[in-house]
Amino acid sequence: MAIVAMTRLNKLYDGGGEPAVTDLSLTVTDGEFMVLLGPSGCGKSSVLRMIAGLEPITSGEVAIDGKIVNEVPAKDRDIAMVFQSYALYPHMDVFNNLAFGLRRRGVAKAEIERRVQGAASKLGLLPFLKRKPHALSGGQRQRVALGRAIVREPKVFLFDEPLSNLDAALRVSTRNELIRQQRELGITAIYVTHDQIEAMTMGHRICIMNKGEVIQIGKPLEVYRNPANIFVARFLGNPPMNLIPTSIQAEGGGWQLRVGGASLPADCWPSEALSRLGSQALLGIRPEDLYETASPPGDRRLVAMARAGVIAVEPLGAETLIVLSLEGVAEEVIARAGRETRLRPGDNAAIELDLAAAHLFDPTTGQVVPRIHDEREARWAKAE
Repeated sequence: MAIVAMTRLNKLYDGGGEPAVTDLSLTVTDGEFMVLLGPSGCGKSSVLRMIAGLEPITSGEVAIDGKIVNEVPAKDRDIAMVFQSYALYPHMDVFNNLAFGLRRRGVAKAEIERRVQGAASKLGLLPFLKRKPHALSGGQRQRVALGRAIVREPKVFLFDEPLSNLDAALRVSTRNELIRQQRELGITAIYVTHDQIEAMTMGHRICIMNKGEVIQIGKPLEVYRNPANIFVARFLGNPPMNLIPTSIQAEGGGWQLRVGGASLPADCWPSEALSRLGSQALLGIRPEDLYETASPPGDRRLVAMARAGVIAVEPLGAETLIVLSLEGVAEEVIARAGRETRLRPGDNAAIELDLAAAHLFDPTTGQVVPRIHDEREARWAKAE
């Protein structure tokens, strides 16, 4: 197990214009499963390859257990990497694929047998030890690639989008296997993906990147519920967060948000912050925090909005997505409803939102406006 610390890490490729990674600082704690999440080209794989020693570092430092490894060869960093492409030897059977790296390091034959049998048992590969990769399914090949990393008993696991070649069902089962193995082994792991479901379900923490920079770091649900800016709000979540143009008005010594034909109280946000925003903001609300019916009994946090027209209804089995046109709002809005909804295209609906889950964003900077959490919670507790 190990602590991996990156300090002001930069990567500029030869002939490249913009840096692939800019001033990235991140510490992965001992035994942590850290997920680097972002769109293609955001620099997450470059970070992984610099940690592994497969790419030179332009500037900054990578340290493992306090030792700077910038100049340490990849083979001496005690790191195991699992690639998207499996990288198995096609002419070797499963046993020899698992054992190959150990033999190169001069590990004793009995120890190789012990480690290979142990990894194969954990990963359900014992029946396939004599098969070659071409005779395995995609999921089995991925487990062999994982097993090859496990037998090395490294300090750090690095995963570069290892599940992207699998179909949906195999992706779920292999994802669960990776989570179980990392928990049982307790090894520090850094996992790169563009798949937000993988990030939300696998990571102890997630680091969201865009254009080579760290945008936000935190526990998955914390980041989901409290995005730092518009990019995170839209990138994390499927469907993404609704961003509704909103006007800010001073009324009666307080502030109001005007969303289409509806007026919402804005006293969850500091007056000075609202004043700095001027007259316009973006109201962020996730689809699951919009409701098609009256407020649930005893819940006074919900605030009625203007009526909406139903543009489309998309049944997904366990839930239904409703595409809405709010009165006075040009952008379409998506609500997540139960599977029993009776709304149909062309209907009108009274839509409500949960102000506890709403966010305000500065349309110029894209940054979130911090809330007054204590006052908000105290007000609701008193009301109930």
